Amino acid sequence: MTLDTASLRVSFALVALTLVVLFYVITYRTGRSAYAAWWCASLALFLVGASAYLLAGTTHQAWANPLGNALITLGAGCVWAGSRSLRRDRHALPRWLLAFAPLVVGVMSLLGDPADDAWSGGEFFLAAMWIQLGLAGMELGVLVRGANADAHPDAYAYRRTVWALLLACCTVAAFYLGRWVAFLAVGPDRPLFTTFFGEQVTTLATTVLLATVSFSMSTLSEEQQKEALRDTAARDGLTGLLNRTAFFQLAEAARERALGDAAGGSLVMADLDHFKQLNDQYGHQAGDRALVAFADCCRSAVRSADLVARYGGEEFVILLPGADAARADEVARAISTGLARRSEPDLPLPTVSFGVAELDPALSLDEMVQRADTALYRAKTTGRDRTVHYTTEIAP
Repeated sequence: MTLDTASLRVSFALVALTLVVLFYVITYRTGRSAYAAWWCASLALFLVGASAYLLAGTTHQAWANPLGNALITLGAGCVWAGSRSLRRDRHALPRWLLAFAPLVVGVMSLLGDPADDAWSGGEFFLAAMWIQLGLAGMELGVLVRGANADAHPDAYAYRRTVWALLLACCTVAAFYLGRWVAFLAVGPDRPLFTTFFGEQVTTLATTVLLATVSFSMSTLSEEQQKEALRDTAARDGLTGLLNRTAFFQLAEAARERALGDAAGGSLVMADLDHFKQLNDQYGHQAGDRALVAFADCCRSAVRSADLVARYGGEEFVILLPGADAARADEVARAISTGLARRSEPDLPLPTVSFGVAELDPALSLDEMVQRADTALYRAKTTGRDRTVHYTTEIAP
């Protein structure tokens, strides 16, 4: 016995409803991870979109089918956004980008003849589906390649879960690509399309994707929560920069890579001048504002491969892999200039002194910090608001 399209759509809607309720209550409300939020939104959109399709063949088809197309398209966009949220090196997708494909699909579906043509705007809908699911697969592929199997005890389980989700996204994306090509080549009414890419096969394929998401939800949401906790533990609560402990953990590996590639680098110590006077005259809240402003200037001046940390109090440390002395001076100037521009009449921000030491393969990271600190001390004692490089002449 073969289920008809309406029966499959009802089954799909019931599955989506069950999953969205379960994962909203159990997974999202427990950890509130971004991944869980995006997938719950995706499930809800697939549910409502599939429900709209149930009105096909009635007098409501004229608005129900375009609405269903737009909602399913937005659901695929949430799949993309959810996959992207697992990558800590990427910003969230802007809302306009998520809204673009559903808007185009909805408008093109309405501009056709949706009252009589169930496939009005179909070429735009199918294109939006395979493109967005393909982009989700790309995000997951980068995540798999960058995952470090030694990063934490559950790394292998995490990678297997991401691989399963990657395979499901790519498979469904390829399926929708095939549907799109067949739709353009022969149309939706020819046996080639109805046999291999018809509504029954599509509903089953999408159900497989939802089942894979269900399998991955708990593992990936839990890992995202753990990453957030690890990131919080590694950050200074005021400035958001790395704390001292996290800096040394990350800097050692970055230093070894730079020296192994013969790229060299520089280590910079920075200290806000007359910071105690700022606190005494304007209060500790003003001092906090100065520290936050300095951290913002650091983030604007360095590259993504550089490391910046609050070393303690008003002192900061910056590792610049591959940067020579001239580049270190450029970063110091950019930070000082940026801080001066942020100064206000009611809160004159302090100047900054910098000490720079060149990375030396013969020395440990602690010894490099000591050299940079020696250069910083010379900068403080010779007038402040300047950059001094370590040399043997200024060694204690």
